[in-house]
Amino acid sequence: MSVIISIKDLSKTYDSGHQALKSVNLEIERGEILALLGPNGAGKTTMISIICGLVSPTEGTVTVDGNDIIKDYRLTRKDIGLVPQELSLGAFDLVWDTVNFSRGLFGKKPDHAYIEQLLKDLSLWDKKDSELMTLSGGMKRRVLIAKALSHEPKILFLDEPTAGVDVELRKDMWKIVNKLRESGVTIILTTHYIEEAEEIADRVGVIAKGELLLIEDKDTLMHKMGEKQMTIELKDSISAVPDSLAKYQLQLSEDGQALTYTYDTRAEHTGITSLLQQVNEAGLSLKDLKTTQSSLEDIFVKLVEDEA
Repeated sequence: MSVIISIKDLSKTYDSGHQALKSVNLEIERGEILALLGPNGAGKTTMISIICGLVSPTEGTVTVDGNDIIKDYRLTRKDIGLVPQELSLGAFDLVWDTVNFSRGLFGKKPDHAYIEQLLKDLSLWDKKDSELMTLSGGMKRRVLIAKALSHEPKILFLDEPTAGVDVELRKDMWKIVNKLRESGVTIILTTHYIEEAEEIADRVGVIAKGELLLIEDKDTLMHKMGEKQMTIELKDSISAVPDSLAKYQLQLSEDGQALTYTYDTRAEHTGITSLLQQVNEAGLSLKDLKTTQSSLEDIFVKLVEDEA
């Protein structure tokens, strides 16, 4: 894939003195879905706002499809659709009018068939003649998504798009994201719903205190950094872990019928073979073995804790 967004040494310090971004470097590939994870105040929204031309950087450069976001503002902005966190909509505008108006702002010719399909995809078609003030919070969120897609952008930013919305909207939006990906649109999302990032993203970036801690292919990240747990189910319960197994730091279940061993998948030797041998030598009879992989949430929490 080719690079569609290139971020080099990007920093942002606000007038208050708060440094929201610290020399961030990132290349986003055309057609990928990138999930940016980080706690509140990590710098995710600031970075998105700079790329979209809403906030000026203090240092560094950003190019979108080869065009500089400052020198070539009009070219870069028309390539981008943004779904912000805030529900910022007029009160008396109609759904149909506001989505068509957004399309016109980017110099696109009217395309009623496209807008109609977009509203249908977002379950907004029956609300097309409704005033925005009459819509629920979830419906207003749908309108924001429609506005962001109205001009058929190459890149879509979703800044906490499903925070506080209903399950139905969340499902509808991920369907649209998958459809957009198939058509070649590049998607960057920030989310607190880590299971969604784990489900849909190609790569994951973790931001904390204005720094990009890592950017990695999702599957590679989980393989490299994820811990695995092996649960040894015993035929007979025990009251305590035998002293001969102390070095493995096993966790004994409350009922005394399972031992849990946590190991690092990156280690050259996991210790599983010797553990099972010593379990046998301790006179314990195995009933079953199970392994589980750390989730993306486990990895994210560990990274942020390490940075704190």
